[in-house]
Amino acid sequence: MPRLFTGLEIPSQTGLMLSLLRGGLRGARWIDPENYHITLRFIGDVDDRMADEIADTLDRVRRAPVQVRITGLGAFANGKPHAVFARVEPASDLVEMQGEQERMMQRLRLQPERRKYVPHVTLARCRSSSNEDVARWLAEHGGFQELTFTANRFVLLSSKDSVGGGPYLVEEAYPLDQGRGSGGYAQVDGLVAPSDRW
Repeated sequence: MPRLFTGLEIPSQTGLMLSLLRGGLRGARWIDPENYHITLRFIGDVDDRMADEIADTLDRVRRAPVQVRITGLGAFANGKPHAVFARVEPASDLVEMQGEQERMMQRLRLQPERRKYVPHVTLARCRSSSNEDVARWLAEHGGFQELTFTANRFVLLSSKDSVGGGPYLVEEAYPLDQGRGSGGYAQVDGLVAPSDRW
């Protein structure tokens, strides 16, 4: 039973720049740079039939490439911190694509996402970091230089790791070019046929 989500990949050069932020935060488990991504829609654990239906539905997305701006750093906390992240500007084309995918998943009778969408790249999970530790780390990286890139595709990813943070496997890739023909899946080299995947 795959655990699925959609997202935008982080180009290797951008990932390298983000990886320079690793370290210096007590109690953090750092995400490997090859697993950096911007989640669009977390789907969760589904059976194989639903996974195929999701992959087919996402193939109907017709959108232009997305300009992504990573503008700063932040932390998620609920009493105590649980992650530090690179903040992604919620540009209209990114938010609209996320909203379209949310509606698609609800039409497949999946539970709606109840949290407000906050685009970001998770850099580390805070296992035992204190609020003071995180505040210090954020202050030390206050001179963050903005990063930009163009996302030319979005992907359907799977994870077998219940903790989060990878490794992630690209199950399907969907070009963002507005002009794709209908039918068929956008394939990624080395992946098996859709009917054999799950």
